[in-house]
Amino acid sequence: MNSYILLSAAIVAEVAGTTLLKYSAGFTKLWYSLGSLACYAVAFWLLSQILEHIPTGIAYAIWSGAGIVLVSVISWLVSGQRLDAPAIVGIALICAGVLTINLLSKSAAH
Repeated sequence: MNSYILLSAAIVAEVAGTTLLKYSAGFTKLWYSLGSLACYAVAFWLLSQILEHIPTGIAYAIWSGAGIVLVSVISWLVSGQRLDAPAIVGIALICAGVLTINLLSKSAAH
């Protein structure tokens, strides 16, 4: 279970890095750029620790699925970016895939 807590922290760090990346304006704003790089460094360090306990494919599926959902929600709330129906369906399918892996697959570390 500790691995999933670390994975959650890695996802939060990656989402924060991605959010700051938008505000870095192509790495032209120093503090947003440095914040983004720091968040990514933490995220990848945590991911490297997690991969000792969770299979790479499973960890990355959770990482990417949760990241897509969280970045989309933050972009909607903070930046007013909208998603159309096909984008929402696609995100829902990604979530369904991650849930299927975690609930039904014997590949997932439980």
